[in-house]
Amino acid sequence: MNSGTVKWFNSDKGYGFISNDNGGDDLFVHFSGIASQGFKTLSEGQKVTFDIETDTRNGKLCATNVTIVQPTGARI
Repeated sequence: MNSGTVKWFNSDKGYGFISNDNGGDDLFVHFSGIASQGFKTLSEGQKVTFDIETDTRNGKLCATNVTIVQPTGARI
């Protein structure tokens, strides 16, 4: 599992990019790669964990199974 920060996410278009804490290029994230129920969106600056897979359509790396990291002591 990797960790990073949401660089930006456009809820209207359903995609954005995550900056990987391990360095390298930013990773594309589609709303379908967000591991949550209901309306799937991310906010700039959120800390997340994710898996990295190769997009079968274009061969580029993308983030999947994206989960928002809750701050210590946060209520859900």
